[in-house]
Amino acid sequence: MALVWKKIMIQTDNGESVEAVAPIIISASRSTDIPAFHAKWFLNRLEKGYAIWVNPFNRATQYVSFSNARVVVFWTKNPEPIISGLSMLDKTGINYYFQYTLNDYEDEKFEPNVPNLDIRIETFKRLSDRIGKEKVIWRFDPLILSDKLSVNDLLNKVRNVGNRIISYTDKLVFSFADIMEYQKVQNNLVRDAEGFTRENIIDSEFTLENKVLFAKGIQRLHEEWKTQNPEFKIATCAEDIPLEKYGIDHNRCIDDELMVKLFPHDRILMEFLGYQPDYSLFGYEPQAKLKDKGQRMICGCILSKDIGSYNTCNHLCKYCYANTSAKMVKNNQSSLKENSESILPV
Repeated sequence: MALVWKKIMIQTDNGESVEAVAPIIISASRSTDIPAFHAKWFLNRLEKGYAIWVNPFNRATQYVSFSNARVVVFWTKNPEPIISGLSMLDKTGINYYFQYTLNDYEDEKFEPNVPNLDIRIETFKRLSDRIGKEKVIWRFDPLILSDKLSVNDLLNKVRNVGNRIISYTDKLVFSFADIMEYQKVQNNLVRDAEGFTRENIIDSEFTLENKVLFAKGIQRLHEEWKTQNPEFKIATCAEDIPLEKYGIDHNRCIDDELMVKLFPHDRILMEFLGYQPDYSLFGYEPQAKLKDKGQRMICGCILSKDIGSYNTCNHLCKYCYANTSAKMVKNNQSSLKENSESILPV
């Protein structure tokens, strides 16, 4: 039987009583960059106690209560707008950590609206100093090949970023671009990114040989970095290729093992995860029932409730699966309001 979130009755902004799901873990968000573009909206909804999520497939609405929330997992390329608001989250007692995507595609212009690399690195360091390096996961994601980007080029980019932040994080997560899996990613690359055509776009997919070549290169970097940060680990996101012999694990982005490590004194969270501190000598065994069945089979994440909306991220990354087009994002921006119950108009 699939695990489902508890349902409760809440009162909306206009005084109406409605049914809402009350998740323990909130994802903010796989669908858009809430810290970068919707920080005020998030903090407003946190204060109000709930948000509305709009199903992207059938447009059905769902109320999401924050009353039972014990963890928020943030996904971002620029957390700067939300850092000052984290004190409000701290006051609620809700735990959190960040998945911080820090790529270097400046020359390729794959990420046209992110701040420049130096600024993003300084923000990474400031966030790490503010909340602790174990709560800031570095993602170089996705890895993209092109006629101007080789495996060695990517390794050099990862090395240059990693050398600057190795003391500010305990983990690097990467994935190989799945361009052929998403039609709108193909469309955006062909339309907007230099060097991509319908004829050569298949060459951007990583072959097994290139994946192994990258893994061997990142293993060498790992050995260098561990002399500076012995806790540092490397993992892949939603990849089926086994790379353990290169010191690379399979990651959970919504990660119960990390939550047990970071928040062991949160009794409600530990009970949900099935962790018993009295038996900690025997270690923590992840529970199969917590697997998020809404994600791909190879995704290791446990169950969470995402509160984001597609076509609301103004980074406009050329490889993004969450935006259909820049025009659609622009159209949505005109109707977004900080005090709205949902990110998108219902």
